[in-house]
Amino acid sequence: MRQKSITWRALKRYNAYNPKYFPLCFLQKVFQNLFFFFELWITAEIVNALYEGRQKEELYLLAAAAVFGLFFTRSVSAVLNRAVSTALEVLENNENAAFNHKTLSLDYGKLEDPEILQHRRKIDENKCINNYGTGRMREILLSLMDSTVNILFSMILFGSMLGQMTAASFRWQILVLLGALTGCLAMNILCQFRQTKRISSCWDEIGDLMLRENRLWSGHILAGTDSRLYRQQAIVSRENRKLNNEHKKAFQKVKSKNFILKIPVTIFNKLTTACSYMIVCFYCVMGIFSVGDLIRYVGYLGRVTDSIWLLFSIAADIRGNERFLKTYLDYFDIENEMYQGNLAVEKRSDKKFDISFRHVSFRYPGSEAFALRDISLDLKVGERLAVVGMNGSGKTTFIKLLCRLYDPGEGEILMNDFNIRKYNYRQYLDLFSVVFQDYHLLSMPLGNNVAGSAAYDREKAERLLEEAGFGERYHKMPQGLETPLYKDFDEDGVEISGGEAQKIALARALYKDAPFIILDEPTAALDPIAEAEIYAKFDEIAGDKTAIYISHRLSSCRFCDKIAVFHEGRIVQTGSHEELLSDPAGKYYELWNAQAQYYT
Repeated sequence: MRQKSITWRALKRYNAYNPKYFPLCFLQKVFQNLFFFFELWITAEIVNALYEGRQKEELYLLAAAAVFGLFFTRSVSAVLNRAVSTALEVLENNENAAFNHKTLSLDYGKLEDPEILQHRRKIDENKCINNYGTGRMREILLSLMDSTVNILFSMILFGSMLGQMTAASFRWQILVLLGALTGCLAMNILCQFRQTKRISSCWDEIGDLMLRENRLWSGHILAGTDSRLYRQQAIVSRENRKLNNEHKKAFQKVKSKNFILKIPVTIFNKLTTACSYMIVCFYCVMGIFSVGDLIRYVGYLGRVTDSIWLLFSIAADIRGNERFLKTYLDYFDIENEMYQGNLAVEKRSDKKFDISFRHVSFRYPGSEAFALRDISLDLKVGERLAVVGMNGSGKTTFIKLLCRLYDPGEGEILMNDFNIRKYNYRQYLDLFSVVFQDYHLLSMPLGNNVAGSAAYDREKAERLLEEAGFGERYHKMPQGLETPLYKDFDEDGVEISGGEAQKIALARALYKDAPFIILDEPTAALDPIAEAEIYAKFDEIAGDKTAIYISHRLSSCRFCDKIAVFHEGRIVQTGSHEELLSDPAGKYYELWNAQAQYYT
């Protein structure tokens, strides 16, 4: 991708979020500048009329034109201001929606990739701290519109001025003044370029410091128990004072540097203005320009010189913003690599979906260590499988590969003798209902949470909530399934406990009615007895589904047909509870006895 195409590509994407926004902005700039130029022109006409002693009727007509013209342009500007504000709100909402859609459409593995998470974070930080990226691009384009409209209006109104100037006899003084005006304007632009180039790195340094300050406070939760017991406020405050001092020094440095660099810019800017005044005054003294023309043309020259200077400044801003736009575009350019498959998953009333892991190994992106190593395991329809082992042994990774959130690095996973990669990805995911340890409920009505959709079977949802053990709490909810969970979006929302949330998550897994149902330690925070009761109850509800239970507490899964013992990413034992316990040299026996001593 060529560097010069970055801003254009970003602008095309940004404009697509609301194509009405920039045309409305252009109209807004037209009427804002029209107000200024009309005010300048009508004022000059009124001054000329008074100076020349014209009739009262003409003065009244000019006054009426002034009132109507200014009222009209100001009214249209007000309407456009409101329309632009609304259009910007729509644009920003659509941009956020596009970001969320892109994030949700990424492969699951990419969502857990630290580099991609940091990439998205950089975009948000650039936007929040210095408005770099699309926000700065929008500001630059609005400045470009303003300058362009200014120059166009000035050129149109300069017609009468140039006509009067060319009609007058040539004077060498005018040539000198025009040369001085051009030279001062060129030097003004050159000095501005120099100032922008040297200051930009200083502002980047301040931006980095602001990011560190922001991360410091957002990364530390100082309202909890740890901050009080370990006096963490003092540690964080000390680090914050250090960053504040660095920020202060950097800010003083940039202000001092900017003051020095701005001296020649200010000098040449004032000289440019002075030359404009001298040209107009020279023709006024010669009797070519009237008193009203003096007011009018000085205003025109001032606006056009400022606009020309701003155009060159915009060019520098575009270059400085391009690296942030590249970060923005690169996020949308991230491509999914997971094969989606095209083989339809057969709809079977007998739920006969046999799964086989064949020598499967897997490493997480960016990691050199294997999370799973040479896993071979068969899972038959209707079977109860327990996956047990110590923390970090690979249990949850096994489930992620089973559900095809990741693909194996080595080996293959088969379903009914076909590699699962060949199946339609969405249809394959529909085979699984999983309650992970870090499950989430939405701040939406209870019924939508259970069904996972806007439309649902009320009778089925109520029945499954009862079966999951949520019935007593449900009957106390005045709005029933329409009761909003949490208060994020509704003041009438209800707060639910962790245990109640678990039951809703279990009901959600049952509502999906998938052939495979998996519990990945969602009850790890409960005591062993309560966990065992929930697992046993859930096993009864699961019926003829194939069920997988994950736990590091062996007692919770002793009822299962088969137990797979994971250790350091490998399956070291398989068998029933009795079979595994009969092997004193096995890992299961070791774990069982290690845990049993705490409950006897």
